[in-house]
Amino acid sequence: MKFDLLLEIPLGDMMARYVLERESGQLELQMLPAAISAPVEPARQRREPQGLVQAYFTGEETPRGYGNGGTYNQSGTVKALRVVEQQRRPAGGGVEVATVLEHPNGCRFTHYLSWDGNAPVVTVWTEVENRGTEPATLEQLASFSLGGLSPLLNGAAPGQLRLHRLRSGWSMEGRLCTDLLERLNLEPSWARHGVRWERFGQVGSLPVNGWFPWMVLEDAENGAFWGCLLAHNASWQMEVCRQDDAVALTGGLADYGFGHWRKTLRPGARFQSPPAYLTVCRGKDVDDAARRLVHAMDVAIPAAPLPLFFNEYCTTWGVPSEQSVAAQLACLRGKGFTHFVMDAGWYKPEDNSWEDALGDYQVSRALFPGGIEKTVEAIRAEGLVPGIWFEPETVGKTARAYGETEHLLQRDGHVITTPTRRFWDLRDPWVRDYLHARVINFLRDKGFGYVKLDYNDSIGLGCDGAESLGEGLRQQMEAVRDFYRQLRAEVPGIQMELCASGGHRLEPGMLGLFDFASFSDAHECAAIPIVAANLHRCMQPGQAQIWAVLRKEESLQRIGYSLAAAMLGAMCISGDVTELTAVQWQAVDRGITFYRRAAEIIRRGTSYRFGPEILSYNTPRGWQCLLREGENGEALAVFHQFGCLEDALCSIPWNGGEILAVYDCCRSQVTVQAGMLQWRPAAEMSAVAVLRKR
Repeated sequence: MKFDLLLEIPLGDMMARYVLERESGQLELQMLPAAISAPVEPARQRREPQGLVQAYFTGEETPRGYGNGGTYNQSGTVKALRVVEQQRRPAGGGVEVATVLEHPNGCRFTHYLSWDGNAPVVTVWTEVENRGTEPATLEQLASFSLGGLSPLLNGAAPGQLRLHRLRSGWSMEGRLCTDLLERLNLEPSWARHGVRWERFGQVGSLPVNGWFPWMVLEDAENGAFWGCLLAHNASWQMEVCRQDDAVALTGGLADYGFGHWRKTLRPGARFQSPPAYLTVCRGKDVDDAARRLVHAMDVAIPAAPLPLFFNEYCTTWGVPSEQSVAAQLACLRGKGFTHFVMDAGWYKPEDNSWEDALGDYQVSRALFPGGIEKTVEAIRAEGLVPGIWFEPETVGKTARAYGETEHLLQRDGHVITTPTRRFWDLRDPWVRDYLHARVINFLRDKGFGYVKLDYNDSIGLGCDGAESLGEGLRQQMEAVRDFYRQLRAEVPGIQMELCASGGHRLEPGMLGLFDFASFSDAHECAAIPIVAANLHRCMQPGQAQIWAVLRKEESLQRIGYSLAAAMLGAMCISGDVTELTAVQWQAVDRGITFYRRAAEIIRRGTSYRFGPEILSYNTPRGWQCLLREGENGEALAVFHQFGCLEDALCSIPWNGGEILAVYDCCRSQVTVQAGMLQWRPAAEMSAVAVLRKR
């Protein structure tokens, strides 16, 4: 193989280069840290090119090396593409590169790479246009494709390449998993024959159910990291592929084999992949790349100052009322709260559960005899922003809406039915009108300033109404995004919270539409600080709403544990607030005061995690510290001690600056010695938070 450098572009501390393989005509995208020099064609590396665009048309040659049925990577479609033109043009303060490739059937693919001139990431996506005379059906279209990894290594470099991913499950979001490529069987065969692949992703309408759309490849020998983040709220996939010495990374829509996605383009039609974010850097560990990927969501940094939320869900468990809200408001008075959110159940029928009644959304006269407007006025009278909960995309099994089958999603002609829910078809004008009246008009007319938009099930493989189930799902989920855009546009000043059984929608596409997001449903368990710290790798912490649920039987130690955990994002308090003792409230008040002082560091800063890996989230052992450094040298350190206290001394680097404040409910010991911040916990399951001056 002979590779020629077609184009090289500096992107701050990164470098992108487009490399053309002469014989095959394949164009490959590589990314390198700008400070590193690597040959276009490593002398001691046997490899073939990885196509810049990864796509597959129905009926064409399948992938080589026994890949058929497992991957579409380097299919006959890719091998048939030829470069037509490449344009490099200014874009804002940065640059955009548009690379056009043509297929013999007349379809043109345009691959875009965009850099804003400042961010440590680039945005990439692919658009396809059918310029031919016949329909063409795609079964795959990737958003990104990186090849030649690692160009800094010789040969297959056993033991030097690691894949980092973030697993996710309900109330256990964001666990970091690291694998040597050999342990994933991604080592080339003795003959460099037989493609290897690791394909992972998610199928359905909960995009963070199983995995986050995030991965980092590490070259351990050279301390180099390549990071990938995908923005898509429906089925998606990522792949690590290898046949020879080099590794390729791809990702985008879940293809036909993984997510039943197939799209037919009529002559003249266009289609665009979801955007993806890529980065490359030198660093000490995977978190150096993760911090860069988080910058892709700078648009989601909330406005200053950070709010202090009260949500009554863990107080009434789905039975809010005019009376309960009045009692809660009285005890919250003067505590510094900014938002009061009524959660699920405000529409609850007297003889039914709130969950089963989803979809009709008629205010309960039994719970709100004065009308919900009276309660909204009472909340505003306390100087708080009134908020309310909706789950607009689904209907419950006892709701009248459950029977509107012609307006509900179907699969193979049958209404998609889970044990508790069905799903509105948001592509249907009737449904859009219905939700406009029940949700948008309600929020505007009743005077709400905040809405929590929840989602508690998955559509699964897909739905009818398009050329494939996966395309039906993609269209449905794009209609969901359109509805939330409309809601924001038509309710002036509304703030929106993203929730999906907690953290099942924490991907950039949805996060960019919302002001805040539920970090998890881990509301009262020991794992709250573990999950909250995990999420610093993949979202802006100031956008992550973290709950501290307070119980009347709790010790001050436990109250301090919960409040310190909530300082890892935007604090939200719930629980037995009307029944806490004066001593308990003093501990809460001190925590709120401390949070206020730390809020700007939470909102804008850089995160570093210290401590051993926590194996069990239900019975954690060990300790962790999340250090958040602000832009002017100030810092917030939040320590949590779990089980196993024997001779515990938690120590992290502390780069100058005296301690400004400490939040501690256990009278433990915090000191600075020899440039290290040290905490000696006084008890298991305890916490302390420390502020450093500028």
